[in-house]
Amino acid sequence: MLRLIGRRLLFMVPTLILASMLIFALAEVLPGNVGRSILGIYAPQQAVDNLNHQLGADRPLVVRWGTWAGHFVEGNWGISPVQKVPVRPTVLKALGYSVVLAGFALVVIVPIAILLGVFAGLRRDSVLDRGITISTLSMTVIPEFVSGVVLLWVFAVWLKWLPVTALPPDGSPFYERFYYLILPAIPLMFLELGYIARMARVGTVQVLAMPYIRTAVLKGLPRRRVIFGHVLRNAMVPTVTVIGSQVGWLIGGLVVVETLFAYPGIGQLMVRSAQQHDIPMLEASVLMVAVLYMVANLIADIVVALLNPRIRMGG
Repeated sequence: MLRLIGRRLLFMVPTLILASMLIFALAEVLPGNVGRSILGIYAPQQAVDNLNHQLGADRPLVVRWGTWAGHFVEGNWGISPVQKVPVRPTVLKALGYSVVLAGFALVVIVPIAILLGVFAGLRRDSVLDRGITISTLSMTVIPEFVSGVVLLWVFAVWLKWLPVTALPPDGSPFYERFYYLILPAIPLMFLELGYIARMARVGTVQVLAMPYIRTAVLKGLPRRRVIFGHVLRNAMVPTVTVIGSQVGWLIGGLVVVETLFAYPGIGQLMVRSAQQHDIPMLEASVLMVAVLYMVANLIADIVVALLNPRIRMGG
């Protein structure tokens, strides 16, 4: 297991370096001018050029990436030239908000999706299987902005059961935050329910067809022991992999939900930074999403290795 974790961590280093290069290059080629964005459209060109020189925006791309990457590793993420605030605490605060929202959605939906998928796999080709498959896939195709608007109007505006915004008032206890997260988390649950349930069903069907399952049944083992002792553990391997890959999407793909519910997460910060041509804020935000995505996949690999001894033994 330690060798597995070490290999994954070593693989993350060049991946992170390549990701930082791509993020920096893509951010730098965005249309617009940093100096012009800060000084305004009526500022003289000489003043814009001077500001770009002070910010280092006129240096070669490779030199700027090396300076930025070195400072990023040291923890010096710079000051936003547009918002005039330190980049690091702003990005980490927004990322924390998004992690809470995405984590809340996953904690609620993952057990439900796995339960539905396993039930569908155990009742393959039955009415229950078809009903679960059709209903979960139908939720997947509903865009989050559609479900979010409908849920907002019904439960917040019409019935007034849930708050309109996703942030509790200042001074509210910690547990009250989850009450405010219910409504914005539901559209995310719709999207994830179909993917996770589908993988749980596929994994269950595949494991049920394995020879060792037939052997266990022929030996007279109780059905409950066969399911909990043999089927579930092996059926969860592809499901855990899918959950790990979805974490990065949840964190970086919250733009619509965060905008709709006025939630100050990392997705909203990235969009605002791109619109304002706030390059330091945009680069740090995207890179932190990439780091979180890698960490989520590392955790998924560790869980898969715990479920399947052949993986951690190099098989």
